[in-house]
Amino acid sequence: MYSRRENASPRPSQFSEEEADFLAENFIGRLATASSSGQPHVVPVTYTFDGESIHFGGWDLASTLKYRNLASNPAVAFVVDEVTSVKPWRVKGVEVRGVAQAYVAEGGRTMVKISPKAVRSWGVYRR
Repeated sequence: MYSRRENASPRPSQFSEEEADFLAENFIGRLATASSSGQPHVVPVTYTFDGESIHFGGWDLASTLKYRNLASNPAVAFVVDEVTSVKPWRVKGVEVRGVAQAYVAEGGRTMVKISPKAVRSWGVYRR
């Protein structure tokens, strides 16, 4: 069962409790960006979740294709998922679509914040 919510502006309650827990328990996701001409690019990134937004950095981030893509097209998709069972097949995950913005964190490290506009999840709800 999928869950989907969309809002014009992000707010702290953008994520359900289960989605927030799932994002907080994990640390690797896949970031999808696109160039200004629409060429897609997907890469794994480590991230942190503050309850409202997703943050990631990286070694020499400003020289990466993902960073250059974000400079010209800040729309992103970000997925965190996992296979919990093969037989029977069970998966869970959260997809965030939103806007990315670079910032300088404490210590001068360049980071990117993803502010959600839409959240979709599967398999994360407790039964």
